[in-house]
Amino acid sequence: MAASNFMRAIRVAEFGGPSVLKLRSDIPVPTPGQKQVLIRVHACGVNPVETYIRAGTYVRIPTLPYTPGTDVAGVVQAVGDGVSFLQKGDRVFTTATVTGAYAEYTVASEASVYKLPDSLDYKQGAAIGIPYFTAYRALFHKAHARPGETVLVHGGSGGVGIAACQLARAFGLKVLGTAGTPEGLKLVLNNGAHMVFNHREKGYVDKIKEATGGQGINVIVEMLSNVNLSNDLKLLASGGRVMIVGSRGPIEIDPRDTMAKETSIIGMSMFSSSEEDKVQTAAALYAGMEAGWLKPVVGPEYTLDKVAQAHEDIINSPGASGKIVLVM
Repeated sequence: MAASNFMRAIRVAEFGGPSVLKLRSDIPVPTPGQKQVLIRVHACGVNPVETYIRAGTYVRIPTLPYTPGTDVAGVVQAVGDGVSFLQKGDRVFTTATVTGAYAEYTVASEASVYKLPDSLDYKQGAAIGIPYFTAYRALFHKAHARPGETVLVHGGSGGVGIAACQLARAFGLKVLGTAGTPEGLKLVLNNGAHMVFNHREKGYVDKIKEATGGQGINVIVEMLSNVNLSNDLKLLASGGRVMIVGSRGPIEIDPRDTMAKETSIIGMSMFSSSEEDKVQTAAALYAGMEAGWLKPVVGPEYTLDKVAQAHEDIINSPGASGKIVLVM
């Protein structure tokens, strides 16, 4: 158990901008219940969805006050009754928490906690959860991507983008990626993409078309649908699928762009995964960790007191470069 009964944690008492994220040092250390574990947090991931939840604009709204976050890496500090696969001292990562991730300690259900291989450090562990489980669900559970197909990861230099590039390359797809900075372009190329394009350059869509020999893209993993969806529809091959992973607002499209080639626009949410989906995904990811191709790229790091800046940067930075993490 903790040396003290209290911990530092971020609390949100009202929905709004990054300034509503308040660091408190008087939050009681939570106690694990039935089939739950208490984790001493070493690092946690910051995801775009957490900014939408904090703003009160997401479909799932927590009860106030709450501690944000889901993706933790750390060490099991205590276990509740009925826990069978984990014990005190285990290095772990999570895909969900009960009490929130932006804290020195968190409680999570054993079903959402996975052992962290020694080959990955805690910051990398904090970059697995939402990014890799989302990327796998988008590519394989929803888009049904197949070896030999061509995938475009539109926004490949962030957490989900890098995960999608690594997964698609490992499973035998031809991988095209985009990014908006020189650093991001290099990152995408180094993490599985066969070719990379600057989505800030005029005419980049035509270059992507040329790269497919006029055949088009089979699967597009789209991080910013409100900007790119109309262009995406024009890039698709016959029977192509656009996976909507992220969007920050509305966009006008022409539905005719879907008709002649019988293409699909498919929305997805990792939170809709079934237990069977999660088991399959975890098995595939562990295979990647063992083989060595699954290596999360950690980007900017922030301490807990700088979390408002992290929320600002994940939305407004000129180009993603790996996974944003909070370090304790």
